[in-house]
Amino acid sequence: MFDAYLFDHCRTPRGKGKPEGGLHAATPIWLVRTVLQALQRRNHLDTALVDDVVLGCVTPVGEQGGDIARIAVLDAGWAQSVAGVTQSRFCASGLESVNLAAAKVASGFEQLVVAGGVESMSRVPMGSDGGAWLLDERVVQAIGFVPQGISADLIATLEGFSRAELDAWAARSHQRAAAARAEGRFTRSLVPVSDESGTLLLGEDETIRPQTTADTLAALQPSFVKLGAKFDVLALRRYPQAAVIEHRHHAGNSSGIVDGAALVLVGSKAGGEAAGLKPRARIRAAAVTGSEPTIMLTGTTPACLKALKQAGMQASDVDLWEINEAFAAVPLKTARDLGLDMERINVNGGAIALGHPLGATGAMLLGTLLDEMERRDLQTGAVTLCVGGGMGIATVIERV
Repeated sequence: MFDAYLFDHCRTPRGKGKPEGGLHAATPIWLVRTVLQALQRRNHLDTALVDDVVLGCVTPVGEQGGDIARIAVLDAGWAQSVAGVTQSRFCASGLESVNLAAAKVASGFEQLVVAGGVESMSRVPMGSDGGAWLLDERVVQAIGFVPQGISADLIATLEGFSRAELDAWAARSHQRAAAARAEGRFTRSLVPVSDESGTLLLGEDETIRPQTTADTLAALQPSFVKLGAKFDVLALRRYPQAAVIEHRHHAGNSSGIVDGAALVLVGSKAGGEAAGLKPRARIRAAAVTGSEPTIMLTGTTPACLKALKQAGMQASDVDLWEINEAFAAVPLKTARDLGLDMERINVNGGAIALGHPLGATGAMLLGTLLDEMERRDLQTGAVTLCVGGGMGIATVIERV
């Protein structure tokens, strides 16, 4: 086994995932091309040294279909010898790409791999790829599928998280993201996106609302009451102890729908030396796990425990955490389960403020974590995301 190192990362801003969003005019392949070319420029990278590009995309159809990873490599002008593969592990896809790249490097089969993800949610709507969850009632009934918003409300009900607690976390996300943006904490790795004429489309994250408070969020109506009329009965069939599901999540304490792309440069010591790269961190452990599919969003805890066991660590050994804010209940439950210090979690805000570009988010979180570890001169960090279908993913890194 060989160590897998993180050499660099970059990302686009997150643009509002609607036709009026700043990145709507950019096709998904243009977003990937933009970060590929930025990664090459930043590192004076001889792309012929890169073995593969592993790209996460949750909805790989239409403009995001056709193995967008390989086509983006060619469109970006990289060496023809660079392969490309697109994969989906739902919301974990961006981090799964990094973990797969690390496994390739650790095996010794490959020396340099670029990994990350893309999602243009304004151009390729979530769910437009269909699948049994949406189309096969037999499967829905057999596995107890409910929409994720129902799962989030079920977690909040069972854990006793009040609407006020959820909204307070959401307000914290916006306030911390706004402070991070104002202080330039994202600047190092942020790649502005321009169109073919060179006109700037978007230069910074678009959905942060600095004025957000728990009081302003309290005025919003719960989002999943109507869905609950159909799906609550399925959830309660699995969790009768809840008696009734209290619908407490809404647009303001759930992750935002956005567009974006992110890449991480992963490699071996020898691969880095050949390319003239200096390692910034190494991946100590990575794990995925399945969890109960109706409640769906609780896989973070077992995935973290699995990765920590691999690394020979306890949760308290980790200096900084990124827990994806799919819904406010997710980081709150994960922190409670693992006994985490809340001041070590999502210190620059999370997906509630910044948005969740499904296939790219995990790679974005890993990059944000590494930058902040360096800024604070901390040694260890962990990233975790809940995943559709009842799964979790986690990665532990340490600086070198």
